[in-house]
Amino acid sequence: MQRILIDTDPGVDDALAILLAMLSPELHIEAITTVCGNVPVTQGTENLLRILGVLNLEDFPLIAQGEAQPLVKPLVTAAHVHGDDGLGNVSQLRNADGSPLYPPANTSISSTSGVDIILEMVTRYADELTLVALGPLTNIAKAIRKDPAKMQGLQKIVVMGGAFEEYGNVTTTAEFNIFVDPHAAQEVFHANIPIDIAPLDATHQVVLTGERLHAETDRRSDRVSQFLKDATQSCMEFYRQHVGFWGFHIHDALPIGMLTRPDYFESVAADVQVETEGTLTSGMTVTDLRPERRHPNPNAQVCIKVAAEAFLDHFFARLQ
Repeated sequence: MQRILIDTDPGVDDALAILLAMLSPELHIEAITTVCGNVPVTQGTENLLRILGVLNLEDFPLIAQGEAQPLVKPLVTAAHVHGDDGLGNVSQLRNADGSPLYPPANTSISSTSGVDIILEMVTRYADELTLVALGPLTNIAKAIRKDPAKMQGLQKIVVMGGAFEEYGNVTTTAEFNIFVDPHAAQEVFHANIPIDIAPLDATHQVVLTGERLHAETDRRSDRVSQFLKDATQSCMEFYRQHVGFWGFHIHDALPIGMLTRPDYFESVAADVQVETEGTLTSGMTVTDLRPERRHPNPNAQVCIKVAAEAFLDHFFARLQ
């Protein structure tokens, strides 16, 4: 059993990752912290409760709200991709009696900040805890600033972020999570903590098409299947208009898969730097992945290859 803490900015792909994690018996989710990113942090926390409400849970992970602003830059969000509420607008869906179709889970939010919850969990589970970062790295950078030695007690951090040999998805050179808070990413990557990165180079290999989603969910009437269809519609429509196919990349599910099925993923050691100053390249992740140019002192393992179909099969097997 792997103990994990999920740090997330709950948009649609975060939702799929959280459901996958909660339904994976190898993982024990000790806590979930929210951070600003896809949506402002208060909306992200509300989204997290709706996501957890889809599952029939008796016990909930500890939930804490984290940082509302990146370290230096003003916040950039992604409602145009994820829907106005960041969750495919499922918050607007109603039952026949007018009640919310996806009400928030009936559990409390810690009065302790997300940053302090991260430090508390690292202390409680020293050398056992894996931190899974599905959003900008603001909370994690703040926790490192507060107690760098304690944070080195993490087993590792698994980050969804960055782009190396792929174009970015916000600018030509930058992936969203790193773009939103490049200063935090640069600090986290240099905190002397083992880091696994699932960049766009890997996540773009896994394409969840609308056809595949409907083939998996149309024959089922369970709540998770219905949520998958409802929550992903706006993302799929965005992709149809702007990316050129009906479907989307389930980016944030990959770090969970890297923990549950590591045999599906291939990574290489790299020395990763983040551009924090460039006017055209802010948030760019920089490394040389050529085998003959590998850095002698790498700070991360970068995923470069995924068994995409096997991973999608695994994803749907778990969610059903």
